[in-house]
Amino acid sequence: MLSYPFGKKQSPVSGSIKEVADGVYWLRMSLPFTLDHINLWLLEDDTGWTVIDTGISTKEIRGSWQQVIKQHLKNKPIKRVIVTHLHPDHIGLAGWLTEQFQCDLWISQKEFQLCQSIIETTSKAVPDWAINFYHSAGYNEEQLSIYKRGFSNFAKIISPLPNSYQQLEDGNYLNINNRNWEVVIGSGHSPEHVCLYCADLKLLISGDQVLPRITSNISVFPMDPDANPLSDWLHSCASLRKRLPDDLLVLPSHQEPFYGLHHRLETLINSHELALERLLAYLGSPRKAIDCMATMFGRKINNSELQFAIGEILAHLNYLIQKGRVCCKKMKDGFHYYSLS
Repeated sequence: MLSYPFGKKQSPVSGSIKEVADGVYWLRMSLPFTLDHINLWLLEDDTGWTVIDTGISTKEIRGSWQQVIKQHLKNKPIKRVIVTHLHPDHIGLAGWLTEQFQCDLWISQKEFQLCQSIIETTSKAVPDWAINFYHSAGYNEEQLSIYKRGFSNFAKIISPLPNSYQQLEDGNYLNINNRNWEVVIGSGHSPEHVCLYCADLKLLISGDQVLPRITSNISVFPMDPDANPLSDWLHSCASLRKRLPDDLLVLPSHQEPFYGLHHRLETLINSHELALERLLAYLGSPRKAIDCMATMFGRKINNSELQFAIGEILAHLNYLIQKGRVCCKKMKDGFHYYSLS
């Protein structure tokens, strides 16, 4: 079971901070999405601050940051910005903050490079290969139109990234406030997701790799249609459980800090294994990816969730294909149909 030392559904007001351990502060910023917030983390030392994740690049969030800088940073500079992974709510203001304070961005190589690639792609017209990807999954014309209209959203909410960065790799140590923080890399939700583990404080800053009550999206996207991120995710969950002690206070990017790391990792693994079983039971006759919505999620998916829902279904289907349990055939109508091998 999980426990919440600061309360369940309790958090700092957006733009204020709360100390959760010696020199470790919780900062929450709002998001204009269904998931309406992100937790950011500030690490203090004698000469300045380390920021972990940033929020999206909007006028409102920049204003919140300016308030935090003025009211809470004790006239000390931000010395480095660490980004756990490439998604806009995490990296959106990294370029702006590093420019404001003339400090370095710290991030893993794959996250930085893929973010640059997606920004470049989504800054242009929607490519045919991306449209074809979602058509083959079963999108109708209305759903394709919605996808096209939102294609450039990724690039719009990320401030220009710096030209250089400090590369984070698994097993690196950062010394902050005379404590070692170990870089622990996970994968599946994103390719090279950075978590930070401090044994002295018994803390894990988990980003989106471990969340207490929601499950991180595991998706396949048009740039890599045959990817198998679910295999990476399941391996990462098992690896984190073996590598990290269970008595850590987990500081996630969404919802609230919690105890119960091993239980949560087991629950995440089990939830995907059950989803795979449901899919196998449903694929007795050929189905398009979009036909699997109710089987996968047990509820109606709205248009704002559709791209991530389809991506998650395809991640599970690709996993089963690579296990030899499912096959895929492209038919004359352009749709891909999945069935048992």
